[in-house]
Amino acid sequence: MIKRMVIMLGVAAVVLGGIFGFKAFGHMMMLKYMASMGNQPQTVSTVRAVSQDWQPQLEAVASLRSEKGADLSLQQAGLVDSIEFKSGDEVTAGTVLLRLRAADDIAKLHALEAAADLADITFQRDEKQLKVQAVSQAILDVDSANLRSAKAQVAQQQALVDEKTLRAPFSGRLGIRAVDLGQYINAGMTVVTLQNLDSIFADFYLPQESVSRISVGQDVSATVDAFDGQIFKGTIVAIDPKVNTDSRNVQVRAKLANDEHKLLPGMFARVVVEAGKPERHITLPQTVLTYNSFGTTVYVVQPQGTGADGKPQLVSQQIFVTTGPSRGDQVAILKGLKEGDTVVSAGQIKLRSGAPVVVNNSLQPLNDPHPTPQDN
Repeated sequence: MIKRMVIMLGVAAVVLGGIFGFKAFGHMMMLKYMASMGNQPQTVSTVRAVSQDWQPQLEAVASLRSEKGADLSLQQAGLVDSIEFKSGDEVTAGTVLLRLRAADDIAKLHALEAAADLADITFQRDEKQLKVQAVSQAILDVDSANLRSAKAQVAQQQALVDEKTLRAPFSGRLGIRAVDLGQYINAGMTVVTLQNLDSIFADFYLPQESVSRISVGQDVSATVDAFDGQIFKGTIVAIDPKVNTDSRNVQVRAKLANDEHKLLPGMFARVVVEAGKPERHITLPQTVLTYNSFGTTVYVVQPQGTGADGKPQLVSQQIFVTTGPSRGDQVAILKGLKEGDTVVSAGQIKLRSGAPVVVNNSLQPLNDPHPTPQDN
């Protein structure tokens, strides 16, 4: 009985020892495998830090308006007697556009003109009689006052008649007419819009800290969605002397050339103001940066010894950088890098300082200072 117990315990010890030994061996091999995996080179893509001339710029969204533009209307109410334009016409200053029915006013004008002529005849006759002492000076003074009053009434009535004729105040392009023949219109009702498209104003706002960087005469470029890729040049013509107390922004007006009449009032545009002289900065694609609560970092690739194949071994090194302004896909690096450094552009998430890397630059991030939307 004792012998059987000893044999059974021996067999159990051997089985348990084998199980525990296998587990320990597996754990050891796993640690060895994980250790070897940690030293495997990581495949990354890289870009070289280069210096470029960087033009300081201020960007804003602008609203366009014509230098000369108005919604035309009449000072008098009445029935539309004739319409002498078509929607979309190009007209010159002084062109008659619309007339209201004015027969009664014209008749009254003729009556007043006749009264003025009679007053003039009376004045001239009495003036001759005064020379021979046939009338007194008082009568001539009354005649003179009557003549001036009659002429003033003629001028007043002529103004009323003229106010029933709508003329183009300046040259430009007409819009779509808003009235019809025979329609009764009230004073001040819009008949048609007239816009001079030879030059366009772009009104936009910039933060108050930008005031020291802008001045009248600075170059401005603008783009609109309607004409993708086309840049419209202009200059700043006015800066509001008052800062808006609600937004702390200052209004700026630029004048854009519009020889082809492509820009229309009411459009919105993206404007860029060239603020200051070009500066030299190290630039990188924005995707190379890793933003953390403790700072902005990049990984730099550096050679460190040689590998098993005798070739130079590359390792990554995390570096803190100070960034500057951005443009398009690029960002300026003010501190932390020097020109010529090789910076990891893709694969940073799997790196740590001192990790070996293999460079594969078959794919590169976007690095265009002036990108344009592309169809995917």
